[in-house]
Amino acid sequence: MLPFSDACERNKDPILAILGGALADRTRVVEIGAGTGQHAVHFARHLPHLRWQPTDRAEHLPGLAARIAAEGPPNLAVPVELDVMQDPWPPLRGDAVFSANTLHIMSWQAVEALLAGLPTILEAGGVLAIYGPFKYAGRFTTASNAAFDAMLRERDPKSGVREFEAVNALAESAGLKLQADHAMPANNQLLVWR
Repeated sequence: MLPFSDACERNKDPILAILGGALADRTRVVEIGAGTGQHAVHFARHLPHLRWQPTDRAEHLPGLAARIAAEGPPNLAVPVELDVMQDPWPPLRGDAVFSANTLHIMSWQAVEALLAGLPTILEAGGVLAIYGPFKYAGRFTTASNAAFDAMLRERDPKSGVREFEAVNALAESAGLKLQADHAMPANNQLLVWR
């Protein structure tokens, strides 16, 4: 049985609606933390001009590879192992990087490593798109996001809903400039830098 995420199933079309424009002039996307592969399959199928390269940590690769083998279109590559905390990263290159529902489940140290590592895989002039919940000026956008943050921190004290300003500062340190901040269903955001 293939791994499955209800959240991925619910949010794939709203994310696709934004990515279609944000990645219209791109050719190669590296997805960091592809998880179940539902996003990778859906986006590669609907954005056939892109070569989509999913990545994840070793423990997630068997399920991810199984989904891609079963459902993946021709422009969806075999997944590659990438742990943002390991150096060096695999020799990947893309003119776009996408990640969804990752920053709040990793440690802040891993978030820093992800953004610091971007220049090794993201070409000059590239696009970064990150989907997930964020706080702004230290405040949660909704009570449900505050409850979600509490649940995350109870499960793993190093995780939690991230501060937009802190993530944006890391992106700027990697040479990126915020282009758009899209409010999404279920109290999430889709942030796009270039």
